Amino acid sequence: MSAPERVVIGIVGEDYSGQSALVRLAAGLEAPAFGEVVTRGACRLLGPSDELDLSPVDNLLIEHTLAQHDALIRAQAMFELEHLRRRGSTVLVVSHDEEMLRAACDEIWWLDDGKLAAQGDPAEVLGKYRTHVVNELRAWGSENPPAMAPSMRRGDGRAELLAVETLDERGAPSRVWRSGEPVSVRVRVRFHQPVEDPVVGIMIRTRIGMEVYGTNTELERVKLGPCAAGETLRVGFSLRCDLCPQEYTLTAASHDPDGVWHDWAEDAVDFIVADTRYTAGVANLRANVSVEREAAGGG
Repeated sequence: MSAPERVVIGIVGEDYSGQSALVRLAAGLEAPAFGEVVTRGACRLLGPSDELDLSPVDNLLIEHTLAQHDALIRAQAMFELEHLRRRGSTVLVVSHDEEMLRAACDEIWWLDDGKLAAQGDPAEVLGKYRTHVVNELRAWGSENPPAMAPSMRRGDGRAELLAVETLDERGAPSRVWRSGEPVSVRVRVRFHQPVEDPVVGIMIRTRIGMEVYGTNTELERVKLGPCAAGETLRVGFSLRCDLCPQEYTLTAASHDPDGVWHDWAEDAVDFIVADTRYTAGVANLRANVSVEREAAGGG
């Protein structure tokens, strides 16, 4: 890899992918196992807990130093980094703050398991890295499906919710949904007493409690009863995950049509929605953008 003069390069990657080793090699604090490191001029390495010294130097290497500072100091630091670049400095910035890297850097290097996975335009490389993170997160979500752990439970006990599951597009249990994919929620309910006309419903909320979407079998015109004592139903709700990336909770309930609860499991499970790009808000409405250029002087 080559870092020319007058450039700010952002370095991204998962922890222990080689970012720390890279800046220590560049600073001359470690020797390479093979090959060589050629550095022009003086180097200054700033670690995570070091003072933010942005005074002029030929090569400035920053390893997560900005993470400990507030938004004002980070904004001021970006201004100073631009001054260093104009004076001819080479700056390497290791950070997890993708927004800052996109705004401040001329180029991004993505390290993955000690190798250079991609380098180049910040938006392009960060997009590839974000896709990688989402894929890794989805793999983790499949290996760690949410266990039912409601924050509150209530009802008369005529029925019991045995399980509430979030399923991905393959129909497999997963703690992570990808924005835009077809998903489903599966509720297993066992009846301890006969129930003539049970209703099973779900409610999705944000982590701060804002109701996002709710439905039940009555609203969807699906009749479940009558159900006998000892009978178990598995009720599935299929939907498209048009949600923005963030954390959500899922509440489920079995009740009578008049609202008398058999079993209500508040925030029964939590799950994550991930996407390869940032989207603000809760509902991902997937806007299409069109542009028409009017002729100069047009009315």
